[in-house]
Amino acid sequence: MKLTAHRGLSSLAPENTLSAFKKAIQFGCDSIELDVQLSADHIPVVFHDQTVNRCTNGQGKVSDLTWHELRLLDAGLWFSDEFEGEYIPSLAEILSLAASKKININIELKTFPGCDIDLLCEKVALVIMESEIDDEQLLFSSFSTDALLCITQYAPTIRRGQLWQTIPYDFLNILQQIDAYSVHCDYRFLTEQQTVKVKSAGFQLHCYTANFPELVKEHGNWGVDRIITDTPQSFVKSKALEPVLDI
Repeated sequence: MKLTAHRGLSSLAPENTLSAFKKAIQFGCDSIELDVQLSADHIPVVFHDQTVNRCTNGQGKVSDLTWHELRLLDAGLWFSDEFEGEYIPSLAEILSLAASKKININIELKTFPGCDIDLLCEKVALVIMESEIDDEQLLFSSFSTDALLCITQYAPTIRRGQLWQTIPYDFLNILQQIDAYSVHCDYRFLTEQQTVKVKSAGFQLHCYTANFPELVKEHGNWGVDRIITDTPQSFVKSKALEPVLDI
């Protein structure tokens, strides 16, 4: 199994920030997961929650704040004094970093009630087109099948992965609809039987968010391809995975 750093190396730096992404790269992760949504003025920004309340010194919905207003917030102090002054990055900034460092990026398309999915997909695809990143470095994921269908219209050459907490019985029909590359599911609810079915159908299988190697030791034997984790360092130290990191 390989490792993806969840929102960057988010156990050692504030999630979805440049510091977290740089630490993941320095550590040797070959893939980073991040979340993207639109500001009030339709700039794709890297942020997980619907509101800025938890991870910044601000208040309110991301979609109600302009890029300038978001940029003024401190997105690091909540994590520790060391990261005071950390800011919310744009998707464009992270793609530039990823292109220069040849790192793979899993872009989760965040959708909330009332979200304009078409606009989100259009703006995200435009930023990607304007970047210098290779399509092979990118993977879209989302809990919203509608978002994955929509992004196909704007960025058809970029791979897509369906996010589920538990894999539904009709998973194959859904994956065929979006011409999926991968399935992303909660490791806690995955069974060996489901793993065999997904892999036999020809899809990659990624599990989130496993932070303790002993909890997913069997998943590799089942055929899981990748673990999405806040703590890649714990997997390397435990030697629970094959040595996939160049550190």
